Amino acid sequence: MLELENVDRTTFAPCVGQTFEAVLTDGRVPLTLAEVRPLGAARPGTTREPFALVFHCEPTVRLPQHIYRLEHATLGEMEIFLVPVAAGQCEAVFS
Repeated sequence: MLELENVDRTTFAPCVGQTFEAVLTDGRVPLTLAEVRPLGAARPGTTREPFALVFHCEPTVRLPQHIYRLEHATLGEMEIFLVPVAAGQCEAVFS
């Protein structure tokens, strides 16, 4: 499983436009990584600059705020806290 405390923007940047699958109890939801957005400078005492991942899915899909297991062909499995921000769009923030 991908250790999220060790990732940064460069981990996800090559995956923009690629599909991640959210694994649900009743199936899978494909999510396309649409954007890897910087969120400013690293906080004092930390080395990772904060960033956000923006995912798009079908507009009719509304994933509630939750920790989801995502699978990606290159990065493998990871657990990410996703927050819905619009119809068919969710975001994960790394600080």
